[in-house]
Amino acid sequence: MKIGIVGAGAMGSGIAQVAAQNGHQVVIVDNHRAALEKSKAGHQKILARLVEKGKLTEGEDQTILQRLKYETEMGNLQGCGMVIEAIVERLDTKQTLFKQLEDLCGDDAILASNTSSLSIASIASACQKPERVLGIHFFNPAPLMPLVEIIPAITSDSEIVNQAKALIDAWGKVTVLAKDTPGFIVNRVARPFYGEAVRIYEEGMADIATIDWALTELGGFRMGPFTLMDFIGHDVNYAVTESVFTAFFYDPRYKPNFSQKRLVEAGLLGRKTGRGFYDYREGASKPQPHKDEALGQAILERILVMLINEAADALHLGIASAKDIDLAMTKGVNYPKGLLAWADELGLDFVLNRLDALYNDYREDRYRASVLLRRMVAANKKFF
Repeated sequence: MKIGIVGAGAMGSGIAQVAAQNGHQVVIVDNHRAALEKSKAGHQKILARLVEKGKLTEGEDQTILQRLKYETEMGNLQGCGMVIEAIVERLDTKQTLFKQLEDLCGDDAILASNTSSLSIASIASACQKPERVLGIHFFNPAPLMPLVEIIPAITSDSEIVNQAKALIDAWGKVTVLAKDTPGFIVNRVARPFYGEAVRIYEEGMADIATIDWALTELGGFRMGPFTLMDFIGHDVNYAVTESVFTAFFYDPRYKPNFSQKRLVEAGLLGRKTGRGFYDYREGASKPQPHKDEALGQAILERILVMLINEAADALHLGIASAKDIDLAMTKGVNYPKGLLAWADELGLDFVLNRLDALYNDYREDRYRASVLLRRMVAANKKFF
């Protein structure tokens, strides 16, 4: 099957590499020639490095590169069995693109969006045959991150979904099925990792270095929330937070924060601009954490029970299965444990009591416990 990719940015280029390494002819379309040249140079560099590391044999890199075509004209997508768009996160722009794709591609071509937070149903509504549209959400960098969220729209044909899932599985990815709701699994469940960390910082409970230390050293997370937000980029991370908040009809659980908003407004976007929550400029000193284990444990527990609550609510609302929710968080954002399994380990009564204590203290809906969690504690059940 010939694969089409629209958008030659980091995500589009990464997905194209995965497809080409799995034997597909791939055409990458972008109307910016500079973006295509950057994508091509990036592929050459990455594949040469894989040869150096012994992950590809001599000459395999050239074979893979020959499968990749870089084009500015949409017409080059004709003959593709699947097209995955990875363009700007704007609904109107995506809808316009999908109208074009439907006219260009054969009736049996699968049309997929790599959107991280927009409604698949809304994107599909632009098409005469919305049944062949679905979400296929890769994580950055696509060649390295194993998780792919498969998101059927309410209009998606189940056979098309099965075909797409089987194809991505064949690429060696770990696929999970998610309901078409804001943020799908990962970007929904992960919101407290960022939001509650910033709330703790804004309240003066601890500084950013200490919060990051608590999550990495005591919790086993690969990156602390502030380091991770700086790594992702505040323009991207804040936009997802704002999108999820708006899409959930302003549910306070997903409320954005002023600290990150001000960084975006100031253009301090994290590593890529040299400053974010941390200062990455030459000569800047990195703040040291206050290694108070009692404080660190309190920080970790507060963020962790909020994450578990989101995972429980996602299960309650049928966003995904318990297995897929835990797979998504370990394979998509490298959490040290699946959140529902972690809840079982801690004890669901402990999680519920900690959430209720936060709710009683703040009297904010932000801290309301999932009804599923409450019912499971009452029935003395576990998630697994």
